[in-house]
Amino acid sequence: MISLNQVGVEFQGIDLFSDISFIINPKDRIGLVGRNGAGKTTLLKILSGKMKPTRGVVASSTNNGVGHLLQELKEKSDLNIIEETMTAFSASRKIEQELAIVEHQVSTRTDYESDEYNDLLIRLGDLHHELALQSDGSEEAKVEQVLKGLGFNPEEFDKPMSALSGGWQMRVELAKLLVRPYDLLLLDEPTNHLDIVSIIWLEGFLKTYPGAIIIISHDKRFLDNTTNRTVEIVSGRIYDYNAYYSKYLLLREERMATQIAAYENQQKFIAQQEAFINRFKAKASKAKQAQSKLKQLDKLERIEIDIVDGTSMRLRFPPAPRSGEVALRGENLSKAYGPKKVLSDVDFKVLRGEKIAFVGKNGMGKSTLVKMIMEEVNYEGQVEFGHNVEVGYFAQLQDNVLNPELTVYQTIEEIAYEDWANPTKIRGLLGRFLFDENEMDKKVKVLSGGEKSRLSMARLLLKPINLLILDEPTNHLDISSKTVLKEALQEYDGTMIIVSHDRDFLSELTTRTYEFLDGKIKEHLGPIEEFLLKYKTEDFRAFELTGAEKKEAKKEAAKTEAAAQPKGNTTDVQKNIKKVEHQIAELEIAIQAIETKLAEAATKGNDKEIAAESQRYDDKKRQLDIAMAQWENLLLQVG
Repeated sequence: MISLNQVGVEFQGIDLFSDISFIINPKDRIGLVGRNGAGKTTLLKILSGKMKPTRGVVASSTNNGVGHLLQELKEKSDLNIIEETMTAFSASRKIEQELAIVEHQVSTRTDYESDEYNDLLIRLGDLHHELALQSDGSEEAKVEQVLKGLGFNPEEFDKPMSALSGGWQMRVELAKLLVRPYDLLLLDEPTNHLDIVSIIWLEGFLKTYPGAIIIISHDKRFLDNTTNRTVEIVSGRIYDYNAYYSKYLLLREERMATQIAAYENQQKFIAQQEAFINRFKAKASKAKQAQSKLKQLDKLERIEIDIVDGTSMRLRFPPAPRSGEVALRGENLSKAYGPKKVLSDVDFKVLRGEKIAFVGKNGMGKSTLVKMIMEEVNYEGQVEFGHNVEVGYFAQLQDNVLNPELTVYQTIEEIAYEDWANPTKIRGLLGRFLFDENEMDKKVKVLSGGEKSRLSMARLLLKPINLLILDEPTNHLDISSKTVLKEALQEYDGTMIIVSHDRDFLSELTTRTYEFLDGKIKEHLGPIEEFLLKYKTEDFRAFELTGAEKKEAKKEAAKTEAAAQPKGNTTDVQKNIKKVEHQIAELEIAIQAIETKLAEAATKGNDKEIAAESQRYDDKKRQLDIAMAQWENLLLQVG
């Protein structure tokens, strides 16, 4: 369908990648991975036609085109939600308009024997064919289905796009792509602005999507659930694995080990040959052999070890100045957007040194409360900071904080003061956050999401702060940067509030949890693990599916059981089905936990742990296969 042959991209005389060749087949589900800056987003731009490679050939045979989700919005819209989503079908609307004109001309003209009339008939047939390719008449139903799946309520469909936050506008951009049956769908960080319920819906939707899909994501579980092939960009080359993400990590370790072993063996061979050549090249009796070995070495294809970029940003917060005992207090806080009440009479208190997690589904008021604290929105009630509190704020959307027209260097320079008002120190700080000399002169508007996140993190270090407020700080960070940020926050001695859906990130980081639900917040003492344990769940996927979704699932199960009853006495079989379903659910949770451990072990290069967890994984997989077979047989018994 689409093939890349010897494709290379060069920036300022330096190869980003070179001689890349691979084929994208219909129905492929590909995870595109590699460190930030490896060229993942650039490769998507080449596949979408937005960018031409420096060299090489991109061949495409698509009929329905390529859809491309960018990380960030590029244009603002004056339409409402459903009107903006319907613009996905603008091509078919244009065809319909021209079709109406041509049909009118055909029906009103009488010069039936003229060439012009014959051309109209040909054009009429072409337009009908084009419209059949573009539209099947179900556009509005598709739009409503996808918008609901991405978290929009039908009563919100006529809300203007300008009234939406950047995150919700990105959901509309995603919806515009999902409603079209592209031959190839390119998704660059599609889960960044989704809650877990929407992520799970998206996973299910993508499983039945008719075209091929390529996904860039730092959400390991999302990649595992949506892809079956992984393409890695490393050291300007690609490696293609017929495996989902967690399995790819294991195969990658095996490849690296094999590569290193082959390299070391070849180096021993070269050393032996060179020793022979140096020893005997001057001896007449051995000179011919020495010369022959020298020619062999010249022709030898040298094995190269991939240079894995081990650099990561260096982040350490300065010591926090001492604040009052109560760092932050909110009383009688309420906030509504039009008729929708997001928060109602909320009280909370944050003590000095606490590490607090804000959790809950999107739309429950987490980010809204953060914006109220930071005076970014109007609200009812009172927010009061404690004595000597200095706030450091990381916003979910960096476009609301960073000036797009400033350069990376100017972004730091404009708020640097005292000790930091020094070019050498500013450049040193930016270097710690992986900005080299060339990148410091880039304007903010051309930065990737990950680069903007790192730049905003750097700004937090310019003055001592004792209250950190972080709203979804890991959205655009790669796995390495997430680890660095988490370690820095674990060492931070100030007070902290974190809004996040990332259970792995919050683990061993927070001391108290505020759960947002139905306009209220509920306090839970202890780390995030204790909070999740109360819900008897392993992660936020299960937690956020409690409530309305869980009730709906129970209703559907009850309907299924009731529908099955008339087919005979199946009560015992239904009980066994439930028992096996419970067993399957437990096995799937266990497997997901093992996959996480495997990924961590692979990252650390812990071979013993990899072997042990691999054995556990295989055992659980066998148990799951048996349970699935039992479940299918039981379902057959009830018809």
